[in-house]
Amino acid sequence: MNRTSSDMMNTKCYKTWVFDCDGVVLDSNRIKTDAFFRAAEPYGAQYARQLVDYHVKNGGISRYIKFQHFITGILGRESVDEAELSQLLSTYAEYVKQGLLSCDAAPGIDRLRQLTKDSNWLIVSGGDQEELRSVFSQRGLDHLFDGGIYGSPDTKDEILSRLKAERVIDEPAVFVGDSQYDIEAARRASLDFIFVSDWSESSFDFRDADMTLGSIAAIADQF
Repeated sequence: MNRTSSDMMNTKCYKTWVFDCDGVVLDSNRIKTDAFFRAAEPYGAQYARQLVDYHVKNGGISRYIKFQHFITGILGRESVDEAELSQLLSTYAEYVKQGLLSCDAAPGIDRLRQLTKDSNWLIVSGGDQEELRSVFSQRGLDHLFDGGIYGSPDTKDEILSRLKAERVIDEPAVFVGDSQYDIEAARRASLDFIFVSDWSESSFDFRDADMTLGSIAAIADQF
């Protein structure tokens, strides 16, 4: 059952907080969307728009999977040429990196960290893991996430499963996300889920989220 900010969800109970990055910690969804279009544009604007549509409908899924789909599902190739895939990924990464360094970080994130100082914090994202770690380090955000910063090429399901097995994720735990894949991955890992809506590009119905709030600052206001 979905609960809004007027309901009493015990946000103080969680031992582990898992955050998606894009649209949750960083206002970077539009940066990623634009980068997909620009990377695919040399193939034709109509194909680039199809990739953007696929990206938006599949938020939270690795860029590797999205560009593989672009080559085989949109361009209609029988197989993926690894050199071509590598070039698409490289072009995309060039467009994304500067945007991630300059976009807004979530207001209230330091306040929520202070309010949950005894909890473990992690990033579990569809973004490239090494890129994420570099960006968070350069922006001075990495210290907030004592449980680590994780991303592709492993999927969110693979990361959550591994971290639960390794007891990095200590329960009760909650996933804070903004996409359909986020809530589905959270449910498969038996984590509670908070949908943050302000920066989301998703049209998915999040009525089954444990709580729906606008932002990380709004989560902090629950304490």
